[in-house]
Order: sequence, then structure tokens, then C-alpha cells
Amino acid sequence: MGAQESNGQERGTARRTLLSAAVLGAGGAALGLPGTASADERHGGGYRSLPRPTVIGHRGASGYRPEHTFGSYQLALDLGADVVEAGDLVPTRDGHLVCRHEPEIGGTTDVAAHPEFAGRRTTKTLDGVPTTGWFTEDFTLAELKTLRAVERIPANRPHNTLYDGRWEIPTFEEVLRWQDEQTRKRGKQVWIYPETKHPTYFRALGLGLEERVAKLLRKYGKDRKDSPVILQSFEPSSIQRLDKLVGNPLVVLLSAANTRPWDFVAAGDPRTVADLVTPAGLEWIASYAQGIGPTLDLVIPKDAAGNLTTATTLVADAHRAGLILHPYTMRNENPFLPANFRKGTAVDAYGDPFGAFKAYFETGIDGVFSDNADTAVLARADFLKR
Repeated sequence: MGAQESNGQERGTARRTLLSAAVLGAGGAALGLPGTASADERHGGGYRSLPRPTVIGHRGASGYRPEHTFGSYQLALDLGADVVEAGDLVPTRDGHLVCRHEPEIGGTTDVAAHPEFAGRRTTKTLDGVPTTGWFTEDFTLAELKTLRAVERIPANRPHNTLYDGRWEIPTFEEVLRWQDEQTRKRGKQVWIYPETKHPTYFRALGLGLEERVAKLLRKYGKDRKDSPVILQSFEPSSIQRLDKLVGNPLVVLLSAANTRPWDFVAAGDPRTVADLVTPAGLEWIASYAQGIGPTLDLVIPKDAAGNLTTATTLVADAHRAGLILHPYTMRNENPFLPANFRKGTAVDAYGDPFGAFKAYFETGIDGVFSDNADTAVLARADFLKR
């Protein structure tokens, strides 16, 4: 065993001990026993040094370029994003990690135009949902590199189709090298925010994501608590697994309140997201993660007409547990905005995102994922100069 692997094992053992103590501490709190170490005590403050509210380029600058391409990532930095979500990680058949929103790539690449891959089209059950298309795990990396990215939502972003076919699918290793290159060129540290996608699904296929992520982070010296890489997942067990493998700051993503993370479904855990956003649920998350990435509706719910209502206590509750909040996703186009910030009915027209940003920033969130980093940066400037 190499020294690097040995160090990782020792860290994992120590963190497993800490995690066990944290779980007991969370239960013991109700009995008046000593609580757990805070997230900041267990992790360095590197991510805490980011500007606030932090502007996170969602899949790059996907409001202007096809998502999860180097064109999108590069533009996000040019537009002022503090962090780039590069990328959503899914595996190839030969075990490489690539950046795609989903393993099904019919809507984000030109694979349908490749007759040599027509026979790969199939239907699979992805987290309980029958899904038809082409899947990354059925392609080698060399085969995926023959494809080119296209705009995922052309009805909302017809201008993005101008760039269809320009960029290939990036690998996570290429992203890590790109991060270093951009840090040198720009003279300041570039941060990235990758996500493990459908980890339970891929683990069942023998393509576990977390070990592959950790191996690459170790290779590039980016597996420490102060490394400029924040890791995220919708499956808490994936974050718990990463907590044993790397020192990076970790974030649990949270969907609608009435949903269940797929790993909970697979394990028979009855808890819903509503259970996880209670003070007790947030304390449980804080025992192994440093933040949450809730859907914006968990911060400010909407009424039946789609208008914003009154903010929940989630921000205060999460901060009390020592967690940061990076909600998702702010987009400029009408259909993605609360109804009271839309202008007209055109699906590709901009509404009033500045008004929406103001409402969300006023809740005290620590940052936000946005498809339009330039809009987010301006909205933050408006908010901070009040």
C-alpha cells in the first residue's frame, strides 16, 4: 500500500470514529448529553472564505452555452462566478468519470445522429423511473469522445443552439487539470462543485462513484479540507461514503419536501426531505456534511399560483446546526421564475430575476446556483450595497 493510500485509510478510520460519535451525540442531545463537534471544527474554513452570497455557476454558464462543456465552464468564470459546478459525474463503461447532467445523453449530445450507436438506444429504470435513450455506462470513453454536446432545453434557450456541436464531453480528470490551468491564468483560486449522480444506481452496476472521485482528488492533491473542491449529492449515503474517503467540504442536496432520496427508498428508510429539514434532521446532516443544497422552494415556498409566500425557518435552522446553504437554481427565463417575477408568457423571454434574487438573498442564504452568473453577480452587488 502506498503512503497516500495509507494516509487516506487513517483519515477514514478517524472520521468513521468521529461520525459514530456524532450520530450518538445527535441522539444524546435529547438526553442532555454533550453534543457533536460542529462542521467547522471538523473541517477547515476554506469554503467559508468564498464571497457571500456565493455565486455558483450552475453547470457552468448554462444560460448561455450548452451545459457541462468547457465553453460553459469558461464563460461562468468570465462572468464572475465564484464557483463552477463542474460537473455532474457519471461513469463510462470502462470506468472513467464524465460530466453530464444525467447518464441518459440523448438530450445533451448528438448521439442520435450517430448511426453506429443506434443499437445502444434502450430503456432502463433509473431511480424507479423508466427512461429511454442512450446511457453513458454503455459507452467507452473513446466512444463518448466522438459525440458533441447540444443544448438541453432549446425551447427556452434557442440562442444556445448556435453552439451545438462545438464542444465534446469533458472528463472529471480534464476538469481538475482545467481548474489548475485557470487558477494559474487568472491569478486566483478557481473553485469547482462536482456532484455524484445516481450513486446507488451505479454502485449496483459495479461502477461505484465515490471511490473513483476520491482517487482522482488524491491524484491531484485536492482531497483535503481546505481543497477548492466542494462535493455534493442528492443521496446522503453518498456524502457519508465520501466523508470516509476525503476531507473535502460536503453538501447534501435536498429536493421537494415530500420526496425521498433514492438511497432511502432503496434501503427502506421512510424519511422524506421534510424530515431532513427539521432541526433534528439538519443536526444529523451536520454530523457528516458541511452544507445543504435545498431547492429554492424549501427556502421560500410558492402558493398555488406560483407566487412566493413567506420564508421558512430553514436558513436559521441550518445555520444553527452549523451548515451553509446553497439553494438551487436561479434562471432568468420566465418559466423558471416565481410567477410574481415573470414578464409576459414567452418561454424564452427573461422575467425579473433581480427581484427574485433580492427575495432569496434577504433570507440569509450563503449562496445560490445560477445559470446566469453575470445576473447573479449584479444582483449580489445590489443586495450588498443596500
